[in-house]
Amino acid sequence: MPAAPPSSLEATLARAWLRRGALACALWPLSLLFGALAALRRALFRFDLLKSERLPVPVIVVGNIFIGGTGKTPLTIWLAASLRAAGYHPGIISRGHGSAAAAPRLVTPDASAAEVGDEPLLIARRTGCPVMVARARVEAGRALLAADPRVDVLIADDGLQHYALRRDIEIMLFDGRGAGNGWLLPAGPLREPVARRRDFTVVNAAGLTPALCASVGGAPFQMRLAGAFAERLGEPAQRVALASLAGRRVLAAAGIGNPGRFFAMLREAGLAPAELPLPDHHDFLDRPFDGVDADVILITEKDAVKCGQIEYLKHDPRLWVVPVTAQLDAALAEQIVEKCRGCSPA
Repeated sequence: MPAAPPSSLEATLARAWLRRGALACALWPLSLLFGALAALRRALFRFDLLKSERLPVPVIVVGNIFIGGTGKTPLTIWLAASLRAAGYHPGIISRGHGSAAAAPRLVTPDASAAEVGDEPLLIARRTGCPVMVARARVEAGRALLAADPRVDVLIADDGLQHYALRRDIEIMLFDGRGAGNGWLLPAGPLREPVARRRDFTVVNAAGLTPALCASVGGAPFQMRLAGAFAERLGEPAQRVALASLAGRRVLAAAGIGNPGRFFAMLREAGLAPAELPLPDHHDFLDRPFDGVDADVILITEKDAVKCGQIEYLKHDPRLWVVPVTAQLDAALAEQIVEKCRGCSPA
């Protein structure tokens, strides 16, 4: 089966960022410059030399400092459900990767992924919460509060580094790679130092080892992504247990930040799929499944929102979607709700 490996440079950097080898050491002086510029930017916001704005409801930012995907979308979906269970009416704001519009745009379940972004569309469908995308998070927040006065807490999907929006709670997410080699870009995978303050640390991994906890700092909460079944693309009523696919010719394809997590979850379910890693936010217009000899092609929910809007793919009987659910300690939700209740209105 065909595969689309990452570019040579991307793969080389990804390996270098996990240890302090020759390439990482050679790039280390540049990371000092990157860190100095990032620190200067933070200071400009801290001393009000760059403008930041507080919105009239509590703002929770879900983000990461490790470049690439760590599982922010499932965590955002879990957080929205937890806040609803506590009596809140959450709204969600996002940059909307790939969104065509700069101005705020409300995400409806039937919106085009090309216009609003794949992740915001998935979040809107999974949560039923109002979702607004805009290049500026502050503008998205203002627009969402104006569009839906019931919203009494905002979740910013991604945006730890978007200091123009003041926040009340920060949740920093890592995965099993921890902080990599612990260095800033380009010598390492970090946008900001691990010592950066945050309210909660979450690690999306099968287990929390002492080394992993030490890498990310603090006392992290564990998040696991669970998926037990697949549903036919466009026909969610047709479901099969993942275990029932064992022994069939299965291709697993993933256009997410860390495709390996998706493949590992399928192996844990007893499958041995061929693997097709694709670039994050892949648009599927290059017809990656043409010529694939497989009985079943398993894709992520994030990829499904795009595949379901492409004529030649939405009726492909081989395509099945694997929904995942974030599993976290209920104590995290309780502590977040408690902090929200202690927030003062703007």
